[in-house]
Order: sequence, then structure tokens, then C-alpha cells
Amino acid sequence: MCPITIGTALTVAGTSTATAAAVGTAVISTTMGVATSALSIRGQQQAASAQAKAQANQTQAERQRLQQQQSAERINQRFQQEQADTQIQKSAIKAQEARATARVSAGEAGVSGLSVDALMNDLTRKQAIFNYGLTRQQEQSNYATELRLQDNALGSSQRMLAINKPIEQPDYIGGILKGANTGLNTYGTLSSIKT
Repeated sequence: MCPITIGTALTVAGTSTATAAAVGTAVISTTMGVATSALSIRGQQQAASAQAKAQANQTQAERQRLQQQQSAERINQRFQQEQADTQIQKSAIKAQEARATARVSAGEAGVSGLSVDALMNDLTRKQAIFNYGLTRQQEQSNYATELRLQDNALGSSQRMLAINKPIEQPDYIGGILKGANTGLNTYGTLSSIKT
């Protein structure tokens, strides 16, 4: 073989080896970049899963909180109604006792007729005014309770929106492309250092 041919063959062989090494370096760099991206995507998946679990727990806790708050309002409403009913009942008993006492007193005093009827009507009127005031107060209390229940539900709805914000999902294609780009950039940096 002639010296020029041997030299050319060695140069071509050297270039092939250099090209193979460059391709190998590019593949390794790109593979490492993609692997890094895969780990990053896995981390994003785990973070999204953890956030979803936390949101589910917070949502359940908010539902329980609202239910307890609504139950407490209803219990308080029933308690107030029972108190009003008891007061009306006591008022009726006191009014009966007052009318009976007035009738007996009027009979012992020898008073009868229109003046006794006027006294009985006055006692009945006072009882009716008391009962009406108590009933109106209870109606207003019930209305206030309903407004609080609606406000509680609205507030809970707002808290649910704040709790359940959309969860950012992993960007698979972007992550893989970013990893490949990182690998190619690493290869380019390594290639420029060697030359």
C-alpha cells in the first residue's frame, strides 16, 4: 500500500472513531437529560398527588365544619323556640290565675257586671300583647337564623373554591423536550471543550 493511502485510511479511521465517540457522547448526554426530566416529571406527579390528597382532606374537614355549624344553629333555634313556648305557657297560666283572682276579689267585694268584664278583658289583652311580642321576636330570630345558615353555606362555598384550586399537572412533552435540549446543550458544551 502506498503511504498516501495508508495515511488517508488512518485519517478516515480516526474520523470514524471520533464521530462514533461524538455520537456516543450526544446519546449519553441526551439520555441523561431525558432521565433527569423523567425524574422531574415523577416529582411533579407526586406533588400533584399529594396536593390532591391534601385538598380532599381539607374539603372533608370543611364539609364537617359546615355541618356542625349548621347543626349548632338549628339546635340554638329549637332551644329559643322551646323557651318562647315555655314563656307563653307560663303567661297563659299567670293570666288564668290573675283572672280567677280578680273574679273572686270582685265577688267578695260585691262588684259585678261591666267593670269586672272590663278587668277580665284588660288581663286578656295584656296576655295577647305579651304573646304577640314573644311570637314576633321568635319569628325575627328564626329569620336571622335562616340568614346565618345561608351566610355559613356561602362562606363554606368560598372556602371550598379556595381549597380546591386546580392542580398543576406534569408537562410530559415539555419535560422530555427540555431534557433532550439539556442533553444536546451538554453535548455541545463538551464538544467545544474538546476542540
